[in-house]
Amino acid sequence: MDLLKTLPLGLYLEQPITWLHKLDPRVKLAWVMSFLFAPILANSLCRIGLVLLLILLTLTAKIPLRVWRQQMGWLLILSFLVFILSAIAPDGLAVSYQPRLPENGVIPVTPPTPQARNNQTPKITQTPTPEVKPWNFSKYNYVLFKSGPFTVTRRSLELAIRVSTLLFTLIYSTNLFLLTTAPEEITTGIENLMQPLRKLNWPVTEIALTLTLSLRFIPLVLEEIQNLVRSVWTRAINWKKLGIRRSIKVWLMVAERLLQNLLLRAEQISSAMKVRGFTTPNQHQVQWHQLRFLRIDWLAMAALTIFWGMRVIWGNGSL
Repeated sequence: MDLLKTLPLGLYLEQPITWLHKLDPRVKLAWVMSFLFAPILANSLCRIGLVLLLILLTLTAKIPLRVWRQQMGWLLILSFLVFILSAIAPDGLAVSYQPRLPENGVIPVTPPTPQARNNQTPKITQTPTPEVKPWNFSKYNYVLFKSGPFTVTRRSLELAIRVSTLLFTLIYSTNLFLLTTAPEEITTGIENLMQPLRKLNWPVTEIALTLTLSLRFIPLVLEEIQNLVRSVWTRAINWKKLGIRRSIKVWLMVAERLLQNLLLRAEQISSAMKVRGFTTPNQHQVQWHQLRFLRIDWLAMAALTIFWGMRVIWGNGSL
C-alpha cells in the first residue's frame, strides 16, 4: 500500500504542466474562494453547475487519468452515497404526508340558505364576472417516490442535492488547487495578498512561513502513516485471537508511535533551520516565487467576473 500514490490528497503534481499550473496563484485563490462561497444561498441547479464546472476544468486541463481518477472517483462515490441517504431519509419525525391542496383544485363552497337569499338586497347593476376555471394541481406531488419504507419527497431530494454537491465542491475545489499549485506559489500569493495587514502589525511573513512548512509536512505525515501500517501488516498479527480490547490497544500504540515520529520530524526540521541561520523570517526572507500577471491570468479574471454575474442573476432562489 502506497499512500502517496493511492491517496494523493494535498500533493502537488509536478508533471505534466497544465494551463492550470501556469495561472497566477492569486487568480487561483480567487477562484477557490469563489467555489467556496458560491454555494451559499444557491439553488440546486447552480450547485449542480458548480460540480460540472469543476469536472470540466479537470478534463480541459488534461490532468492524467491516474491522478484525478483516484481523487474524483472516491469523492463521486462518497457524494453519491450521501445523496442516496439524504434522499430517502425522512424529512420529519412521525409525519404523515397529507395533500397540501384541495382535491382537483376546487375549493368547496357551502350554498346559502333560503333565508339568507331573501335577506340579500338586490343590486341595481351587476357586472358579469368572467368564468374562472379551477386550477389544475393534479401534476403536483409532494411525495415523488414511495416504495415500502423508502420515501423521497421534494424537500428530501432538494436536501440531498445540496449536501452531496456541497461536499464534492468544497473538497475537490481545494484539492484541485493544491494539485496544480506548488506550496511556494501558495505562500507567495497569500503573503502578497496579506501585505495591507502589515500596517496592523500582523506577522505576515511568519504566517506565510508556517503555511509553507505545513504544506510541506503533509507528505511526511502520509509517509509515516504508510510505514507504520506496513510494519503492522508485516508482523502477521492474528486479530481474531487478540479480540477487540487488545486490537484497540495495538492501534493506540501505533497512534502514539505516529505522534512521536511526527514530533521528531518537526524537531529535525527546526534544528536544520537553526543550523542554517534561519532564526527570524523577517531577517531571512526567502523569495519563494516571482509573481507576474500574464494574458491567461486576465482571461481567468474576466471569466471569474462572468461567473459571479451568472451566479447573482440565475443562482439565487429555489429550483
